[in-house]
Amino acid sequence: MGKLILLRHGQSVWNQRNLFTGWVDIPLSPKGIQESLEAGRQMANEKVDVIFVSTLERAIATATLAMSENKNDRVPCMHHPREGKLESWGKVYSKEIEATCIPMFQAWQLNERMYGELQGLNKKEMMQKFGDEQVKIWRRSYDVAPPGGESLAMTAERTLPYFKETIIPNVKQGKTVLVSAHGNSLRAIIMYLDKLSKEEVVALEVPTGVPIYYTFDEGTWKKG
Repeated sequence: MGKLILLRHGQSVWNQRNLFTGWVDIPLSPKGIQESLEAGRQMANEKVDVIFVSTLERAIATATLAMSENKNDRVPCMHHPREGKLESWGKVYSKEIEATCIPMFQAWQLNERMYGELQGLNKKEMMQKFGDEQVKIWRRSYDVAPPGGESLAMTAERTLPYFKETIIPNVKQGKTVLVSAHGNSLRAIIMYLDKLSKEEVVALEVPTGVPIYYTFDEGTWKKG
């Protein structure tokens, strides 16, 4: 039976400041660091076999901090396939040590939705300027994009193919897979796994630093 653990990164500095972040590469806040460590304590006994992260610092740091609390004495090791010397010069020559490494892969397809011309702007100020309902539509609707940015539907168009083609096969092999990503890329994945409608996904909120578990057994996904 395979296991999937979805983890939204801990609070970032811009989350703390109530700013639209999107693809801006902002680090975790002190609270986000603690959330990541707490997530790790919740997962401390999980024997994670492979980790997938976005290319953004806050998701990578969350996975790394969370795994620092793991009790299985294995270390995340970032892999760099098709990245020249990063791949060829990063080879481990000890089979014994290699067995203690958890392969970790970055994928831009798991990045947060790109918020376009809202990136770096204050959410409350945008509500005052455009109205609460319009900002809610930009943030939570399925197929309405913010100015110059991505809708959730557009995010799903890049996230779900990668999830289906690269991540799911690992789960089907019986592995425990950790995905450390973002609110909207994870909303796209959860929408797919839970078979949510476009109307239902509007209410879906993914909390920061809280592991969400799925198992795959006999062709069926089960949450929890």
